Amino acid sequence: MKLTVARERLQEGLVAVAASVPAKTTLPVLANILVEATKDGIRLSGTDLDVAVSTVVPADVDAEGAVTLPAKKLLEIVRELPSAGVRVTAAGEQRVNLECGRSKFKLLGIPKEEFPRFPAVKFDKGWRVTSGDLQKLINCVAFAASTEESRPILNGVLWELRPERMRMVATNGHRLARLDIPVSGGKENADLIVPPKALEQVRRLFGPSDELEIARSENHLGFRSGHTLVFSRLIEGPYPNYEQVIPRENDKIATVDRQSLAAALRRVGVVASDQTHRVRLGFAAGTLRFSVNTPDLGEANDEIAITYDGDPLEIGFNASYLLEILKYMPTDEVRVTFKAPERAATVEPVGWDDAASYLCLVMPLRLVD
Repeated sequence: MKLTVARERLQEGLVAVAASVPAKTTLPVLANILVEATKDGIRLSGTDLDVAVSTVVPADVDAEGAVTLPAKKLLEIVRELPSAGVRVTAAGEQRVNLECGRSKFKLLGIPKEEFPRFPAVKFDKGWRVTSGDLQKLINCVAFAASTEESRPILNGVLWELRPERMRMVATNGHRLARLDIPVSGGKENADLIVPPKALEQVRRLFGPSDELEIARSENHLGFRSGHTLVFSRLIEGPYPNYEQVIPRENDKIATVDRQSLAAALRRVGVVASDQTHRVRLGFAAGTLRFSVNTPDLGEANDEIAITYDGDPLEIGFNASYLLEILKYMPTDEVRVTFKAPERAATVEPVGWDDAASYLCLVMPLRLVD
């Protein structure tokens, strides 16, 4: 292997791939990046066995070859090199020399044969979407997925692909986020359960205007645009029937300024229980009152003006869940609907994209008088 590559281009490629390299692993080769010199340039690849990223960087290649090198150290070295061409030369199967200006480094790697193979995904039979549409789905939904290991299926995001629309849904059993956006030119129907960390790589690597090709194999999903590919292992199993938990009969509706609601929740949440984060919300004509009473800590009360003309109602929520939902709401005002203290409430943006349908749900907490 022998090649020359611009330092900036090499750093850009390493940053793109390094995020898929695990911080800790019992398999030494996974801490490395696969560096392949090909006729198209340098292909850089990294994986944690669940998510894999690969990208091609333009380079002048004199001799093809491949080796894996320590991801963290390689990126640290390249980041500190001067702005010039980097000469990369293999000295045997595991040793690589790097030269840039007067700087010279020798790195020990692991043979390419030990690096995991990427899944075989055929893109000729997949879907095409605009990265901006996919990013909108990821930004609004992925946060609601569970992080607990007790129900692995909820650790993923349900992605429903239909010829005329795309929908993503995520829930941890206490809160739920769902977004529909229209699409054109879709192909077959598919319901996929994708790990959030794979979606985060897609959101990070591709620009809003990029056209993405998406394809699946039996248990993997692939994303491709230009010279960059992302592969992810799919989570297998049936996703819960989320439609049955979305309330259809919520007849009490409040319109609230999102920032005012979030600020009040943060204030009173300071003295809420560290276990439940319970906050009591009292809805009345034109006013929303907040109260917290934690026996071993103290009390807090606050209120803000809202638009509401229904019957007075008190309901308890986990303030952390509500704050997280408000963080991802794309509008200044939100619509909160509810029916009774023990029934799920919904939060929706007011005056957002007419074509999209975004809804978040949060389960109430039992109030203790």
